Amino acid sequence: DREKLERFSHSEGLDLYLAPDSEILETVSGEMPWYDSNGLRLTFSPRDFIQVNAGVNQKMVARALEWLDVQPEDRVLDLFCGMGNFTLPLATQAASVVGVEGVPALVEKGQQNARLNGLQNVTFYHENLEEDVTKQPWAKNGFDKVLLDPARAGAAGVMQQIIKLEPIRIVYVSCNPATLARDSEALLKAGYTIARLAMLDMFPHTGHLESMVLFSRVK
Repeated sequence: DREKLERFSHSEGLDLYLAPDSEILETVSGEMPWYDSNGLRLTFSPRDFIQVNAGVNQKMVARALEWLDVQPEDRVLDLFCGMGNFTLPLATQAASVVGVEGVPALVEKGQQNARLNGLQNVTFYHENLEEDVTKQPWAKNGFDKVLLDPARAGAAGVMQQIIKLEPIRIVYVSCNPATLARDSEALLKAGYTIARLAMLDMFPHTGHLESMVLFSRVK
């Protein structure tokens, strides 16, 4: 069976990876897969989490950059950053960007992609954002703008820390309207207003969608 797969991948010019168990990933043919994020080449492993819809993801990243209105002097925080889908494009416009992610392999991939794209103003931290974040190293820094893109469980554990940072703008990207509504309440009570709202059809022909909300701090 393996020989048949190998012959087929070579004859059709396909990338082939074999994963006999959860710890092993063997590259049989082809190069490391990659995708474009706002003009950057981001490589990833077949085991890594990435956005499933490349076209919608491009629009989502571009919209996040537009909404945050990133300036050359800005310090930007990207929470639940994954392998840098937003982090690295942000770094092309900001003075500095910090990405925080709980999966070690994604942090490593983000660091690798920063090097591959020649970005030296990015720092990645491997931290559990579901625990007490107040003592985590990134929490001591100051930030002008924040982006967060949590999993379906939302970001209840970091909302108070975000509020404490007092960023001018916050973009919240969510795949779960229920937890987005819950977490938004904390920002609204803290004096932020909803400036922009968008829905993206990231998962066509399903009942799921991706939401984006821009919060602005009331002066």
